[in-house]
Amino acid sequence: MTVNNVMLDAPAFCRIPFSRMRNLKITLAYDGTDFCGWQVQPDAPSIQGAVASAIGRVAGEKVLPQGSGRTDAGVHALAQVATFPLESVIPAANLVIALNDLLPSAVRVLECVEAPADFHARKSAVAKTYRYRMYRGDICPPFLARYVWHYPYPLDFAAMSEASRLIEGEHDFTSFAAVDPERGKDEPVPSVRTVFSSRWVQQDQEFLYEIRGNGFLHHMVRNLVGTFLLVGKSTLKPEDVTRILAAHDRSAAGATAPASGLCLVNVEY
Repeated sequence: MTVNNVMLDAPAFCRIPFSRMRNLKITLAYDGTDFCGWQVQPDAPSIQGAVASAIGRVAGEKVLPQGSGRTDAGVHALAQVATFPLESVIPAANLVIALNDLLPSAVRVLECVEAPADFHARKSAVAKTYRYRMYRGDICPPFLARYVWHYPYPLDFAAMSEASRLIEGEHDFTSFAAVDPERGKDEPVPSVRTVFSSRWVQQDQEFLYEIRGNGFLHHMVRNLVGTFLLVGKSTLKPEDVTRILAAHDRSAAGATAPASGLCLVNVEY
């Protein structure tokens, strides 16, 4: 509700007259366990929907934030970026406070800044980094269970490391892409991506896989992890990854790794 162009149902420190349209950029962190993913879905909780609802309650404007990418159900983020237009002149710092007061505790706004009019969270991105955590101990601590894939069985770490480096560079990643149910049959997705770095590291009782690239296909990182697992089990050899890439056939690669271990770490512009 507005009186004399001032929002009355917003928090007191947000009751500022409306002004020009701004393009706002927010950085989000979230635990994706209890969400259907980033994108709004009918009758299911989503990150995008939660943020849009909070913005509407604070600013009284209906917006749909556009994310840098659509993380899947159960996938987490340390620094997801989203943009949205807003006419209200609520200061960005105040917006962070107000949104975090309304959002579920599993979703936090870390930063809000005004961006140039032509900046877009997805279209302006030049690189993204994802990290996958595999816990190797016999018993997974309950405080880690939501954020790792517990796999305590024997694996050849050196072979997995060798295989991971073979996907660096520009490739057609069709073999590692799942069909995206959110896209129609008449919406083909280019499958060529550039991977800048791909590596496994050992840290305490975890195998960590980190990949940085200019973009990722649906389930691509999790399908890569599932394939590297087969290499670690000696079901495949490291050089088989090159053959799988060339096959352009999803059935040639391994199964999809669980969502719980995957996290969007960073988006670069």
